[in-house]
Amino acid sequence: MTQRSKTAIAAPLDPGFLPAVLFNRQYDDHARASGKAVPLVIGLERECGLVSRFETVVSPTPDADTLRYVERIVKFLLWSRGGWKLHFGGPKPIAGAIQKTYSPRGARKFDCRMMELAYGRKFEVVATSANKVPAARDMQVPAGGHLKGCRIGFDLGASDYKVSAVIDGEAVFTEETPWDPKIQANPQYHYHHISAALHRAAARMPRVDAIGGSSAGIIVDNEIRVASLLRAIPKKLFPQASAVFKRIQKEWNVPVVVMNDGDVTALAGALSLRQKGMLGIAMGSSEAAGFMDKQGRILGWLNELAFAPVDYNPKAPADEWSGDAGVGALYFSQQAVNKLLPAAKIKLPENMDLPERLVEVQKLMARGDERAAKIYETIGVYLGYTIPHYADFYDYAHMLVLGRVTTGEGGEIILSKARQVLKQEFPECAGAVTIHVPDEKTRRVGQAVAAASLPKLKK
Repeated sequence: MTQRSKTAIAAPLDPGFLPAVLFNRQYDDHARASGKAVPLVIGLERECGLVSRFETVVSPTPDADTLRYVERIVKFLLWSRGGWKLHFGGPKPIAGAIQKTYSPRGARKFDCRMMELAYGRKFEVVATSANKVPAARDMQVPAGGHLKGCRIGFDLGASDYKVSAVIDGEAVFTEETPWDPKIQANPQYHYHHISAALHRAAARMPRVDAIGGSSAGIIVDNEIRVASLLRAIPKKLFPQASAVFKRIQKEWNVPVVVMNDGDVTALAGALSLRQKGMLGIAMGSSEAAGFMDKQGRILGWLNELAFAPVDYNPKAPADEWSGDAGVGALYFSQQAVNKLLPAAKIKLPENMDLPERLVEVQKLMARGDERAAKIYETIGVYLGYTIPHYADFYDYAHMLVLGRVTTGEGGEIILSKARQVLKQEFPECAGAVTIHVPDEKTRRVGQAVAAASLPKLKK
């Protein structure tokens, strides 16, 4: 396959950037044109027998391009959908390569380990035929948007948590409290903070009908499976910390639903814009994401796009946690700004942390510094080529872009450049996806208020 190596619109500070969407679509076109393509169906099984499917075609032989295409697709699906069992319905030689790569000793052992933590099951790749991959089975109940009644919503962050008392969709009380959960080894710290906040909110209402929550990390079946909020909890106490929301549900005896903060961000955007089919991307310390489909459902997918590949450049930088190259965290976050500083010829003290580095770049941008502008232009090119890439895996019509990286004049440059890429390279996507930034109305909805709308009341 003759691989197109350059984008039509270059990333100013990253000339080697090779968008995943260009490689994937060119591979697909080449495979279909060869007349030898065979079906590949990938099914990811997660909690409660839920299954998501992805269908494509591949060359039947495990050449370098095919292995690269398939491995990157598997990686993207794992972190967008999640799952403890991967049903691989395709050619056996390719299945064997994936089984080796996604194993406890393979190149993607980090991914296997994280999926095992998230789902509490040993991760496995099962080789099968395309017609034997299980049928798709996703959540069928609309999540969120339930505004009637007296509700409590909370939002757990790394440095503070918010709680709101909500009556028929209107917040009658909102409180923000600082905390430092990352260094706390006793799960009672987390429980008492959350419980006390719920009682303070409950005191502002005649009753409590439901409780909804938003939390950083991987949330499965109302349990925190992986989260930086619990990083100091000893292994033997982790089950106690993980089950804090189920403990709260038992004590309050009302419907309780807790979801990943990215999904609740997408829900908040959907509520304020009165739209469905929403993919939310937050560019903060890392990349957070959430998704509501066009039927208004939050499907329970992981949506951890910080680990999903967006750049196929063999020389792309590697994420220090996962060890994998070209993943979203290094393109849509404060890490992306930091990565581009040397190419922009901006020198900052080595002991300066990422938030402070972003602030310095924002100050330079406010003074009209062209070096800072190039950083934002580069991130805008990344985004422009990644929006259609995400559209190949998510059926969405609206993208909500937010986070500290997108604030100020730099954020305007990011969005302008992204729209330029879409208009020139992907006109069909430019016409199908509307990009939104949070306005005052969106901010008023709030994460905690949106979380309060998650549970459906008992009849």
